[in-house]
Amino acid sequence: MVDDYSELGFETRAIHAGQKPDPRTGAVIVPIYQTSTYAQDGVGGTREGDFEYSRTANPTRSALEEALASLEGGRHALAFASGMAASDVVLRSTLRPGDHLVLGNDAYGGTFRLIDKVLSLWGVEHTVADLGNLDEVRAAIRPETKLIWCESPTNPMLGIADIAALAGVAHDAGARLVVDNTFATPYLQNPLSLGADIVLHSTTKYLGGHSDVVGGAIVTNEDELREQFFYLRNAAGAVPGPFDAWLTLRGIKTLALRMERHSDNAELVVQALLKHPKVAKVYYPGLPEHPGHEVAAKQMRRFGGMVSFSHVDGEQAALDVASRTKLFILAESLGGIESLIEHPGKMTHASTAGSTLQVPADLLRLSVGIEDGTDLVSDLLAALG
Repeated sequence: MVDDYSELGFETRAIHAGQKPDPRTGAVIVPIYQTSTYAQDGVGGTREGDFEYSRTANPTRSALEEALASLEGGRHALAFASGMAASDVVLRSTLRPGDHLVLGNDAYGGTFRLIDKVLSLWGVEHTVADLGNLDEVRAAIRPETKLIWCESPTNPMLGIADIAALAGVAHDAGARLVVDNTFATPYLQNPLSLGADIVLHSTTKYLGGHSDVVGGAIVTNEDELREQFFYLRNAAGAVPGPFDAWLTLRGIKTLALRMERHSDNAELVVQALLKHPKVAKVYYPGLPEHPGHEVAAKQMRRFGGMVSFSHVDGEQAALDVASRTKLFILAESLGGIESLIEHPGKMTHASTAGSTLQVPADLLRLSVGIEDGTDLVSDLLAALG
């Protein structure tokens, strides 16, 4: 039986939900059950009803799933080998040939690639829309629409969607709302409480938090969806190993502390960028002039550690900045304790080239880490020249 931690604070749940001391040894940290199979008490006599084979269930993974469900305020969580594996299971569980979904016009490049290049071959159609414009979303919906796929904040333009309003639009149309909550994390935002049906994470990012593990997760309150996701995950096998689950579980224990520091440092970086003559525009939902600022302030605790900006002198100048930083490491991914810089047009979002989701060529994306904030500002200013 899952213990109810729902009345306890986030930081307490991050450390205790699903993570009781080991009943055999008293170990205070969940053990790594590095096993592929389990002894049965007679034919079909599996222990606790689940443990027959580690593709189906593993105690370390179960602990992570219980913790993730608690942090998102959901009834069910399932862990995956990657964020894209989780996305694939959501899409293939809820859509069939002839179905349609609405996709945000600033979606992650990997999500767009999966939908545009893979799902389209299966007869699933999509329409791109600005999810911050509810009239545009309504116009994109068809009778065959089954999903609205949302990121908020978006990657890499840091756009904001009103999740509660978007959930209303989806449900009025008989569709479900999926929210990729990777950028915000459950510490800053809880989409299920705002009406979303499915929450998705790349746990590789802030939840793991240390750039040492790849994973994904789905959280939902719907029993039927959970069974569909569980069945397809087991059938297709996109599960994380027990050590990956353990690393992610370790990461979420300090999520609250890290997100506060990420947000503090991002605000310092934003203020420095706003003053620099080589910066044409800063994208950050914490700025009062950001078009989604009021909505973000309503549905988020703080504004996170992701910042994007454009260079006044265009693409080559942006590439030069990315090559000159010392503390900001030129690399894909995000959400780790170290700061990263990347050029989305040539890196994470190259798959959107030539589409309506193509990102500006002069754009740089920062994942602001938890180093000394003044050191990070100095590094950026030196690279900008």
